[in-house]
Amino acid sequence: MTNNKKLEQLEQFKASDAGKPITTNQGVKITDDEHSLKVGDRGPTLLEDFHFREKMTHFDHERIPERVVHARGTAAHGTFECYEDASDITMANFLNQKGKITPVFVRFSTVAGSRGSADTVRDARGFATKFYTEEGNYDLVGNNIPVFFIQDAMKFPDFVHAVKPEPHNEIPQAQSAHDTFWDFVANNQESAHMVMWHMSDRSIPRSYRTMEGFGVNTFRFVNEAGQAHFVKFHWKPVLGVHSLVWDEAQKIAGKDPDFHRRDLYENIEAGNYPQYELCVQLIRQEDEFNFDFDILDPTKIWPEELVPLRKLGIMTLNRNVDNFFAETEQAAFHAGHVVRGIDFSNDPLLQGRLFSYTDTQLIRLGGPNFHELPINRPVCPFHNNQRDGYNRMTINKGQVSYHKNSLQQNTPYEVPANEGGYEHYQEKVEGRKVRARSESFKDHFSQARMFWESMTPVEQEHITKAFSFEVGKVEDKGVRQQVVDMFANVSRPLAETIAKNVGVMPPDASIAEVTAPFISKAVSMYENPVPFLKSKKVGVIVNEESNISAIKQSLEAQGITVELISNHQGEIDGQPIDHSLETASPVLYDGLVIAAMFNDTVTNKKVDTFADEIYNHYKTLAFLHQGAVSEEYNQHPGVTDSVDDFIDALKLGRHFDRTNATG
Repeated sequence: MTNNKKLEQLEQFKASDAGKPITTNQGVKITDDEHSLKVGDRGPTLLEDFHFREKMTHFDHERIPERVVHARGTAAHGTFECYEDASDITMANFLNQKGKITPVFVRFSTVAGSRGSADTVRDARGFATKFYTEEGNYDLVGNNIPVFFIQDAMKFPDFVHAVKPEPHNEIPQAQSAHDTFWDFVANNQESAHMVMWHMSDRSIPRSYRTMEGFGVNTFRFVNEAGQAHFVKFHWKPVLGVHSLVWDEAQKIAGKDPDFHRRDLYENIEAGNYPQYELCVQLIRQEDEFNFDFDILDPTKIWPEELVPLRKLGIMTLNRNVDNFFAETEQAAFHAGHVVRGIDFSNDPLLQGRLFSYTDTQLIRLGGPNFHELPINRPVCPFHNNQRDGYNRMTINKGQVSYHKNSLQQNTPYEVPANEGGYEHYQEKVEGRKVRARSESFKDHFSQARMFWESMTPVEQEHITKAFSFEVGKVEDKGVRQQVVDMFANVSRPLAETIAKNVGVMPPDASIAEVTAPFISKAVSMYENPVPFLKSKKVGVIVNEESNISAIKQSLEAQGITVELISNHQGEIDGQPIDHSLETASPVLYDGLVIAAMFNDTVTNKKVDTFADEIYNHYKTLAFLHQGAVSEEYNQHPGVTDSVDDFIDALKLGRHFDRTNATG
């Protein structure tokens, strides 16, 4: 593994309790950790029992407030390797040398649900990266969808209140299928573009390893000459972008609510390290107004056909956390944590985020010293005149804690920009103080229409079904009607289908579809397939008559993870059986090989249920018992009777050309 300064730093905070005597937090050895101090063996507990009080007080305070949004998440350590010298566009040190390695810590998350919700709900996903650079920490905080619901941070509390469980009954958890969310959408039509992405398969990713990431907001790159570019950030997964189907996502939420968390953890442990290329889109300052959309509008993308991507490096996640709470939960990300060469734009959503993150960490992590927690500490030295406060860990020496001073020769001292000090890009801004929105932000539907028109027929079908499900859960008929009327601006056929499915009137004839500026194939998942095999998980149903070793060897030779399933656990021919038909579930696999049938009808019906589930979710299926494909699925796409054909079909992904599948 590449030398990692952050991991070296974390080592000094690690401790192992194995083989050690139990003590109090003050180091006093304990003779009895089972019983409180009492008056007699049946008498009252004594207040003087300092060990009991310390142990119980710590337990009572072990939980910190969960994040208001992005509460459910998981994380990993890794490295970022720079592809090239990018000093022509930015002063950022970690991007200025080919092959330069920077430690990173990445947290993935759902947005709306609590810590106890499921991984596979329909939701945007957080994708937050902390770069431990030589010039300080840089946090790239984004989502797996490149746009957002609102244009101004002032509305963020309103949006979150609307998407969270409704306050009168705390229902539903981690879902957008309810009245207040859709009421917000219908009455805040700037959300149209984001909702189209949200209703697409992007909001039910197959895994964090196959999920794109976006910085969402518009930032600035500034080089040593003071030249600036507007910039948007992209993380492109090397394995490509892959999703679940909705029926599958719902079932996984019940079968394994930790599905994404488990997938990330197990693959890193197995050495299947997730990788993502960091790409940027760049617009010169002088070209700011050369587009038919406002480049600062967070509800708009910069189409890749107009503003191409430039690859800057690759991130590899190669190490799981040692302690979930100390690292994943205590990690503090902040869009305002930037290094020289990276600056902010006047994106009104970004401007509000710069306040909100710090404010949130103060209450969640107990005060202003959250930067001193091991996971948040930079790898470079930090010196300032900040002192005291909750959880202060640094022991500052000396009598001076202010600037300017003579007692300490005016140190810590300021660093001029030409010697590496951070300096904001000098932008001239004029205008009256107003509460208003730019006229250039008022087109809410053209890019939503572009997204719809850029989808394949399969993706459009999934979006239509998603709208029908989500809006169909809304109890207020008036809200359902408002949603239908709103999305007639995007696609009248879409709105008419939704209206029929949710039981309201078709949209008024006066509502006209907007015109899509052009088609962007880059936003379609299925126009950009990336076939792969390594790390896919396959279930193999076997019995004593199956050629287990040969099947398993062929699959594992391709990097496929194999789990053996039978009518009971134990061993067959020396091979450990991972699951019985009771403990396994087809929704947890990318494909299924049926290499056995059994002597009783009940067991064979369970096998048939497995096959049906795999087939209806468009996954690859092989029938190897007696060399025969089930008559029900004979000649259907992605259904085979050999291991070699199964491997070829599995590599391609889902087989949406099955016209009779119901998933």
